[in-house]
Amino acid sequence: MAQKGVQLDRETFSCSICLDLLKDPVTTSCGHSYCMNCIKGFWDEEDRKYSYSCPECRQSFTPRPVLLKNTMLAALVEELKKTGLQAAPADHCYAGAEDVACDFCTGRKLKAHKSCLQCLISYCEKHLQPHFESPAFEKHTLVEPSKKLQENVCSRHDEVMKIFCRTDQQLICYLCSVDEHKSHDTVSAAAERTERQTKLEGSRQTIQQRIQDREKDVKLLQQQAEAIDRAADKAVEDSEKIFTELIRLLEKRSSDVKQQVRSQQKREVSRVRELQEKLEQEITRLKREDAELKKLSHTEDLNQFLHNYPSLSPLSQSASSIHICPLSCFEDVTAAVSEVRDKLQDVLREKRTNVSLTGTEVEVLLPPPEPKTRAGFLKYSREITLDPNTAYTRLLLSEGNRKATLMSQHQSYSSHPDRFTNRCQVLSRESLTGCCYWEVERRGGVYVAVAYKNIIRAGGSDESVFGQNDKSWALDCYDNSYTFWSNKVQTPVSGPGSSRVGVYLDHSAGILSFYSVSETMTLLHRVQTTFTQPLYAGLMVYWPFGASAELFKLK
Repeated sequence: MAQKGVQLDRETFSCSICLDLLKDPVTTSCGHSYCMNCIKGFWDEEDRKYSYSCPECRQSFTPRPVLLKNTMLAALVEELKKTGLQAAPADHCYAGAEDVACDFCTGRKLKAHKSCLQCLISYCEKHLQPHFESPAFEKHTLVEPSKKLQENVCSRHDEVMKIFCRTDQQLICYLCSVDEHKSHDTVSAAAERTERQTKLEGSRQTIQQRIQDREKDVKLLQQQAEAIDRAADKAVEDSEKIFTELIRLLEKRSSDVKQQVRSQQKREVSRVRELQEKLEQEITRLKREDAELKKLSHTEDLNQFLHNYPSLSPLSQSASSIHICPLSCFEDVTAAVSEVRDKLQDVLREKRTNVSLTGTEVEVLLPPPEPKTRAGFLKYSREITLDPNTAYTRLLLSEGNRKATLMSQHQSYSSHPDRFTNRCQVLSRESLTGCCYWEVERRGGVYVAVAYKNIIRAGGSDESVFGQNDKSWALDCYDNSYTFWSNKVQTPVSGPGSSRVGVYLDHSAGILSFYSVSETMTLLHRVQTTFTQPLYAGLMVYWPFGASAELFKLK
């Protein structure tokens, strides 16, 4: 009931325009009170030439009232503020079904503002204040409101789990650490968080670098697509010009042939017409002579017949002067044009003139998922041998150049520029690209590594040591402990001890993973980066004499 009374008090001293506590309160003649700026703004916003009304009761005032501060009401509001008048929570401040509720609130609960990992309780903003004000809570850890606080409590001992068991990879409480986890490798949960946070940040940096690389690739592909479009457009434009020129040339040649044929046609027809006219004239003459001879032949007067007969000119015995021009000359034209057509078709059919759209193909392949079982890894197994030309002189190679053993005496290797001169290291003969998997059987202190071919070989500087430069990555295996090295950065690695280490490489995806291999495979460490050159498998055998590392022959 007390809380309800406070809410009523607040409503009484609130401005009905801004719904907040009155500021510089003024009272109209109708008895309603407002913040001075609120009522002035209300009257200023509306166009009132003759009257001004009360926003609450709508009573009109003419002319516009002169507003004066209600000093008594202002003093009362200030006094109520000092005595703790609080705003009633709005509906959206109360916890709903999906929200985390304050564990301290009674009745209708407010939304939690923070959860405490030590108290295992969630607090609204009001009930959280002691955590900020009392020194007793200064070491408590506050997090965003969570419904899973009880998951931090050991179900067996009902204690907060503040310890991490690296052996079993799980959170435990203090009683668990002195009971069933007594001999296990345990650290504080905070220490494990710090270590994993460091790894997480490293992974994020690698992923972000990967994103940047992929964005560059996408940009390059976009540029490639635009270049292809430009080249294709130019090829179409150029080919259209060339074919237009070719068509124009063919049309001109067709016109020339047509003109030549028509000229020849005109000449031959003219000659034929000329001969035809001569023959027709000769026919007319012969018909006239034939008529005269016919008339003479019908003359009955003997004397007249004999008198006229000698006057007849003798008939010439001329042979036919007609010469028929063969039409083969026009057939030859058709044959010549057909020959040109056939040659042009032969030229267009030749491979060197075929238009082939075999441009640059851009193939984007997503990396295959990393296998989950040893059988899956074995699908990518590679037969790898060691290169004697790279082996340090105290490394004895055996088992078909697959095993390196650290000896106390130098071996009789010939001089070679690829040899490691001061480090007990050796590289594989084979380069590694794509997806590869191999296993190393070790005894003693061994580095299992990969490196670029241009890693420094001579001299005693750390630059020639696997993992101490930007050209190699190495897992240091000694007894049952592991350490990963890259570019002089050391990363502790936890995991079950084993005499065999499996290495998985996806060169194009930039993934390098090391596994502890026994009856099961356990991931020890994974690297995600960008490999710019082919890699070579590397081994370092450093302690003690007689220690060895062998590239296990996978079936």
